[in-house]
Amino acid sequence: MRIATLLPSATEIVCALGLEDQLVGVSHSCSCPESVGSLPRLTSTHVPFRENSQTIDEYVRKHLGSHEALYDLHIERLREARPDVILSQALCDVCAVASGDVAEAVAGLPGSPEVIDLTPNTLGDVFDDIRRVGARLGCETAASALLDEMAERRQRISDRTAGIDVAERPRVAFLEWLLPPFNGGHWNPELVRLAGGIDLLGAGGEPSSTQSWPDIEALEPDLLFIACCGFDIPRAMQDVDALEHDAHWVRLGQNARRGVCVSDGHAYFSSPGPPLIDGLELMAQTFHPQLFGEPDPARCRRL
Repeated sequence: MRIATLLPSATEIVCALGLEDQLVGVSHSCSCPESVGSLPRLTSTHVPFRENSQTIDEYVRKHLGSHEALYDLHIERLREARPDVILSQALCDVCAVASGDVAEAVAGLPGSPEVIDLTPNTLGDVFDDIRRVGARLGCETAASALLDEMAERRQRISDRTAGIDVAERPRVAFLEWLLPPFNGGHWNPELVRLAGGIDLLGAGGEPSSTQSWPDIEALEPDLLFIACCGFDIPRAMQDVDALEHDAHWVRLGQNARRGVCVSDGHAYFSSPGPPLIDGLELMAQTFHPQLFGEPDPARCRRL
C-alpha cells in the first residue's frame, strides 16, 4: 500500500505502526522520525515561521480572516507519489492543509485514493484515530499492541498521581504560544490532569484561545509550563527572552512557586500522535519529581 501523510501526527502514527516503508510522501513539517526527511514534501506553508511569534500570529489572523490558505498542497508531487491512502486532518486550518482543499485535490487524481481525516480533540480521540488508521491500513494487530503500550504508560502515570492531595497539585498555566499568550487546548488539559496538575486556563477537548497576561497573573499559577506549538526549546526560548521586560511576565515568574518550565512543544504536545504519552511522562516528572524523578534538561528546561 502507498501512503501519503499531510501532517506530522499522521506520519508518527504510520511509523509507529511499522509502515514507514510504505510512505510515499509527507508534509513539509514532518520531522519524526528523522528518516522521513528524504521523502517527497507534498505541502508547503505561507506562514513566515522564521519571523518572531507576534508577526506569525498577526499573519495567521489576517489570512484566516480573509479565508486565504495558509498552506499549499503540491498536486503534481501528490500525483507522482500515486498514493492509495492519504492521511489528512479536519481539526485546525492553522496546523495543516484544510480538509476541503485535500478533497478538491484528490477528486482530480487517478485511482481516487482514499482520504482519512484525523479529527482528535482529546487523548481518547487520538487512541481512536490510531485504531481506525490501523484497521484501514491492515495492521490491526500492530495498532492494538501500540495502543496497549500507550494505555499502560498512561495508566501508570494516572495511578501514581491519583492519590495526590489537591493542595500538592500544581496550579498550572499551560501556554502553547507566548506572543500573544495562548493556553494549551484540545488534549493538553487532560495531560495536565493525568500528570497530577490543575490546568487554570484550558478545558479538555476545547481549542486553544488567546489569553492576556494580566488575566493569567490574576490566577496566581504555581507553575508556568511553556510548550509552544511547533517549536523546540531553543525556538521557544526566543519568545521567553522577548518577554524579559514585560512586567506581568516578570511577576508571574517571580510568584510561581514551582517556577517556569520550557518544553519541546513540537516533539511532545502539539501533534496528536503516540509522542503525547512521552509528553505526559515528561509533564509528570516536571510536576512531581519526588515521584517520577527530575525531567531530562534537554527535554524540559527549568528557568
